[in-house]
Amino acid sequence: MKPIILASKSKARQKLLKDLGLVFKIVPSGVREKEGAGRHPSETVAENALLKARDVARKVRRGIVIGCDTLVWQEGRIFGKPSSLHEAKAMLRKLSRRPHTLYTGLAVIDVSSGKEAVEVEKTRIEMEPLTEAEIARYFRKVSPLDKAGGFDIQGLGSLFIRKIEGCYFNVVGLPLARLRVLLKKFGVSLLAFACGFLLQGCLSTEYNLATSKQDIMMYSTPKEVAIGDSLAAQVEKNYKVIDDPELTERLNRIGEKIATASDRHELSYRFRVIEDPKEPELVNAMALPGGYVYVFRNLMKVAETDDELAAVVGHEVAHVVARHSIKRLQAIWGLNLLTVLAGVTQNAQAAQGVQVAYLQILMGYSREDELLADRMGAVYARRAGYDPRGMIKFLRKLRARQKKEEARPLSYFRTHPYHGERIRATKQGMGEQMDFDDFINTL
Repeated sequence: MKPIILASKSKARQKLLKDLGLVFKIVPSGVREKEGAGRHPSETVAENALLKARDVARKVRRGIVIGCDTLVWQEGRIFGKPSSLHEAKAMLRKLSRRPHTLYTGLAVIDVSSGKEAVEVEKTRIEMEPLTEAEIARYFRKVSPLDKAGGFDIQGLGSLFIRKIEGCYFNVVGLPLARLRVLLKKFGVSLLAFACGFLLQGCLSTEYNLATSKQDIMMYSTPKEVAIGDSLAAQVEKNYKVIDDPELTERLNRIGEKIATASDRHELSYRFRVIEDPKEPELVNAMALPGGYVYVFRNLMKVAETDDELAAVVGHEVAHVVARHSIKRLQAIWGLNLLTVLAGVTQNAQAAQGVQVAYLQILMGYSREDELLADRMGAVYARRAGYDPRGMIKFLRKLRARQKKEEARPLSYFRTHPYHGERIRATKQGMGEQMDFDDFINTL
């Protein structure tokens, strides 16, 4: 097989290829990039990627050379890699205030035959508006000079992202799906490398009681629990664990009944009440791999009846049963990061990996995952002896609250679908018929 040569010194690109199990050489290009003033960014990145690939192709005797170029485009202006911290701050300030698009040019050259191919991937990004203090704190921890636009999405920069349309890995540094299609034209299969790598990590399939499907899982239950332990330590570092006997007894009493009624019994479920010291009025709950369920104190106040709280706990336990967190992490980072999370490596990278994974879980599950958890939560609540209509009552309370106050970043207002959709999903779980109001997704 012909050697693969990456014409880039980007650590992010190198890591993505290594995570696939790909063996490759690194030969950075010394060519000067075109600035692209007055041109469409897709043309600029395509030309620069090809220039880099050709430059390296002239230096080697054989192999498949991959050239890359990335820039950010916002309202007619190009944002490349900042040349100074001052420029990086100015870039991030502007990018956080308006949507922007990240373009990556990919060029592949077969040195022996001279065959060339070029493609461009684009991803639209929306960020949360950042204050000067937030930008300064971010750059005290992250170096911006090697990143287009001056921020990273796979690290602490993920905190800033409101919405992504397109390829996530394009923003990380290399659009893997696009690269796979491009290399296929040269007889190179990334999938073959990836499959071999995953098999080394004890890849297995198992029947998921939540989805009624065979799921591909990289990790056994014990390793999932180890991942949950690492993430739980992060949660309890960032939030205050409430030592209130009455609240703790109520949550554990209900939680244990829901866990017994669930479809996954090999776990020891742990239920804890927490509070955000900065936002004590936060209404939220979260589930971590391995059976951790956290409920914010104010949510327990809003969920006045045990039926309401049981439905919420059932929803979170359903995420655990369906392994939504694990599958989300698998899809984003692959085997390496999960190994880090399981505590196999004890270093700075492990600490960063845990924090990034924790932040991704806080950002919420997919719409499909949330609605499935609502349906399953209703089933678990009923099995445990509670009225699953408690979720409908709870959701209506949230809808009323949302009309009165601004949505908080990590509340049920932001991390879940419309309340109307969730009410429908709950009714489906109960086997009830829908009425007209159930199909109106207003809040």
